[in-house]
Amino acid sequence: MNRIITLLISLLAFSSLHAQSRYTECEDTCSHIHGIDISHYQGSVFWETVGESKMAYVYLKATEGGDNIDSKYKQNIDLAHKYGLKVGSYHFYRPKIAQQTQLENFMTQCRPGDQDLLPMIDIETRSGLSKEAFRDSLFIFLDLVEKAYKQKPLLYTGANFYDNNLLGLLGDYKVMIAQYTAREPVLKDNLDFILWQYTGKGHLNGINGYVDKSRFMGNHRLREIRFRHR
Repeated sequence: MNRIITLLISLLAFSSLHAQSRYTECEDTCSHIHGIDISHYQGSVFWETVGESKMAYVYLKATEGGDNIDSKYKQNIDLAHKYGLKVGSYHFYRPKIAQQTQLENFMTQCRPGDQDLLPMIDIETRSGLSKEAFRDSLFIFLDLVEKAYKQKPLLYTGANFYDNNLLGLLGDYKVMIAQYTAREPVLKDNLDFILWQYTGKGHLNGINGYVDKSRFMGNHRLREIRFRHR
């Protein structure tokens, strides 16, 4: 009896994994607009191969905190453009580091002339701050970014992090939500986010190992996150 139960559990697990795999690679079978995000963690990317994929856009990690610059950023942005992808850049926000210092770090890499897509701010940690102090820190930084680039940035955060820390506060921003499940995220305030990062373990020819994949939601389109050059 135990062997039968074990076999059934194994079959269910395989079925679930197979369904999730087919779902997360759905750019092969669905009509959504898909893209990826890349940092030095992916190592050397074969951009010519990626350019032949169904990925329409890529967000590249540019900077983190006050002085961290992604070692692959310059190479990645030049080659991603060369092989036809729409490119945006992102900054990983560290709430305890001075906002102006972080902005200056980001601006050394994320130069307006190189951007096809809105600058994106990656918001994943309160760094031990209270919820109120974290929010104050974040919105000071977002205002600085908006003034510097003359447009509001795209914001990236996880579904749980949003519900616990930013609920009801991002209605004026375009948002990408990360949730690695087969079901689409539903936020507690029903925020109409435009992008869903649906896996951190995607596969793509031209990239060794895992890659984050995202797609547009509903009727949202790439033009909504285009960088406005003035």
